[in-house]
Amino acid sequence: MPSMNGRTALVTGATGGLGKAIATELAREGASVVVVGRSAARAEDAIRDIRAKEPNAVLEPLACDLSSQASIRSAVDGFLSRHDKLDVLVNAAGVFRKERHVTPDGLELTFATNVMGYFLLTNLLLDALKRGGGADGARTSRIVNIASKYSGGPSTTKIDFDDLQTAKGSYSYLRATPPTMLGRVLLTQEFAERLRGSNVVVNAVHPGLVKHTALLQDVGGPFRWMTNTFGATAEKAADTPVWLATAPETAAVSGKLWAKRKELPTPGMGSDPAARKRLWEECTRLAKIL
Repeated sequence: MPSMNGRTALVTGATGGLGKAIATELAREGASVVVVGRSAARAEDAIRDIRAKEPNAVLEPLACDLSSQASIRSAVDGFLSRHDKLDVLVNAAGVFRKERHVTPDGLELTFATNVMGYFLLTNLLLDALKRGGGADGARTSRIVNIASKYSGGPSTTKIDFDDLQTAKGSYSYLRATPPTMLGRVLLTQEFAERLRGSNVVVNAVHPGLVKHTALLQDVGGPFRWMTNTFGATAEKAADTPVWLATAPETAAVSGKLWAKRKELPTPGMGSDPAARKRLWEECTRLAKIL
C-alpha cells in the first residue's frame, strides 16, 4: 500500500520544475495533493501533466500568489474551508528577478515571495498541520522548505536587517536572492524551535542546480546555461524533499538543512540564534501577525 494513503499534502511552486516533480511523487505515494499555482489555470495545467504520469492521482488546484499577503490569506481560507487537517506542507515556490519590483504590500518582490511567503503561509497552516498528526500524536506532520546552500567563506551571505528590501544601492538578483535562501534556513530553525514538543517537524533542503527551471527565465545568461548544462533533473532533485516528507526515519528530525539525504552545516549567520529571532520578529511585523 502506498505510504501516504489518507494523507493530505500542499505543494507551492507545483506548476513546474522541482515543485511539480515533488507533487507528482507525493501523489504516487498515495497522498491527496493540493497543487498551488499563481493562477487556477496554471494549477489546472499542472494537474493535467501530473495525471498523465499518475492517472489515479488525487489532486486539487489552489490559486495563490506567494508575493501577496492577501492572496496567501485567501488561499489558506479556501484550503481550510475544504480540509480540517494537513499532513505535509512543501514550500517550493520562489523567484529570481533581474529588476527590482515592489509588491502591493510595499515589499521587494524577491523577499516577499522567497521569505515572507514561506513565513506567512506556514504560520497560517500550523493548526491544520498540528491536527494532521492526530490527537494522539501518533503521526508526524512535515514541513519541507526548499532553500539553498549559501557561501560559508570570508564573504558569508548575510541578511542586512537595515535593508531587508534591497532598497539601497544598485539592485541585482545576485545581491537580493542569496540572503533570502539564508532567510529560509533561519526560519526553518525558528519554526523547529517553536514546534519542539509538537507533532510537526520542519526541515530545509538544498536541491542543487535543477535543469530547465522556470525560475531563471527572467535572468538568463551564464547562470541559466550552467544550470541547464550541469543541473540534475527535477525528478532526481525531488528525492530528498520527498524523503523528508514521507520517510519514517525523518519523522523525528527537525530544524536541519539537507542535501542528498545528508545533513549540511549552516555556517556564519545560519548558526546565529539572534539572527533567527530577529528575522522572525521582522517577518511577524511585516505580516501584521499579532
